[in-house]
Amino acid sequence: MTIICLFTRVTAQVSIKDSSIYTPMIAISYGYYLPAGDMVKRFGNSSALQLNVDFKTRFNWILGVNGSYFFGKDIKESLFDSIKTSGGNIISEDGEFADVRLYERGFTVSGSIGRLITFKRPNPNSGIRIDIGLGFMQHKIRIETIGNKVPQLSKEYKKGYDKLSNGFLLTESIGYQYLSNNRLANIYIGIDFMQGFTKSRRSYDYDMMKRDTRKRVDILLGGRIAWILPLYKKAPAEFYTY
Repeated sequence: MTIICLFTRVTAQVSIKDSSIYTPMIAISYGYYLPAGDMVKRFGNSSALQLNVDFKTRFNWILGVNGSYFFGKDIKESLFDSIKTSGGNIISEDGEFADVRLYERGFTVSGSIGRLITFKRPNPNSGIRIDIGLGFMQHKIRIETIGNKVPQLSKEYKKGYDKLSNGFLLTESIGYQYLSNNRLANIYIGIDFMQGFTKSRRSYDYDMMKRDTRKRVDILLGGRIAWILPLYKKAPAEFYTY
């Protein structure tokens, strides 16, 4: 009688727990930012939603493409002095006081390069993350008239008041990236610092009664938390057959 014994050990991809791996990562973030520079003269604090697409190498370099949408409702500039009554109101087409609401709206797009500084635990793919980036920033004041018509603030006239500005962007961030061994919890928590070198893009500013040619330095500083979806293939568990 012949006895045949087959022994097979199956291992697949390198485990995230044991080795630094290459992986694409998609992250959705929420951030809260304080303005500085010229930004603080126009807007108050703002929130932001951000989407990041990153590529982490086995050598713990990270290349990314990022886009964010930021928004708020604290507008500090007085825009309508030339069309307000002595009591500080704007008169609608119906002769009533107009309900005019102002909001901050803006976005950024950028490319970034980062470095991950890892420790023994929890794994070689988690640790302190430092990023720098270059991109584009744009922001404006959104003007809404509620419930009545205001000819002074028609679609075309709004462009003379909305302070649309854009320009070159620099970004820096530092935080902690955690990719769990079981893929259930993957997060980033960090601090962002953004500097936008912008200028007005409108041909005429009704508030200034001329074109705004000033150069701006718009700064945002704040914290951000992100949920990360890493797209590496999970290594299957080892098993044996006889």
